[in-house]
Amino acid sequence: MTLLPFVQWLANTPGSAELHESLYLYPLVESVHVLTLCVFVGLSVLLDLRLLGITLRRVPVSEITKRFIPWMTAGFAVMVVSGALLFYAIPIRSYQNVFFRFKLVMLVLAGLNAWIFHKRVYRRVHEWGTDPVAPRAARFAGAASLVLWALIVVAGRLIAYNWFDCDKPEPAVIVTLAGCSSDEIP
Repeated sequence: MTLLPFVQWLANTPGSAELHESLYLYPLVESVHVLTLCVFVGLSVLLDLRLLGITLRRVPVSEITKRFIPWMTAGFAVMVVSGALLFYAIPIRSYQNVFFRFKLVMLVLAGLNAWIFHKRVYRRVHEWGTDPVAPRAARFAGAASLVLWALIVVAGRLIAYNWFDCDKPEPAVIVTLAGCSSDEIP
């Protein structure tokens, strides 16, 4: 099952073309996306480094989360909305972009990592939250978060430099990963 017909339909909507061709709105949406990414990832990095016992060792983890989570949630929400608008502006190119697809997979893994951390490890923060070094599961979640968000940021940046296009000959694995239809392959 392919989403290409839906993505093609989306690309043909007036709003998609208007957003993509906008002199000011598209760059504004892109800037908002990057700035809210900085808020979310910046605070996430500080929390992850605390979990690893590298920084803010004297501050209880619960205090950090109490102060950071509202800002992280707001940053993430705006980041998702602005990211959806960026996809809406160039849906076919995004859909068939290997780096975009990789970014989505990493986002799912980062979300899963955060969910597991909050459902399993963070529930007992009252037991370990003041320790300078968190338990192994918390350190693993922090390290995984750092790696996943670094990959997400790099993949997001590489979306603009798609070296693998469906309109030129590519190896079969790239054709498959990019979701190129047989109509588009030269």
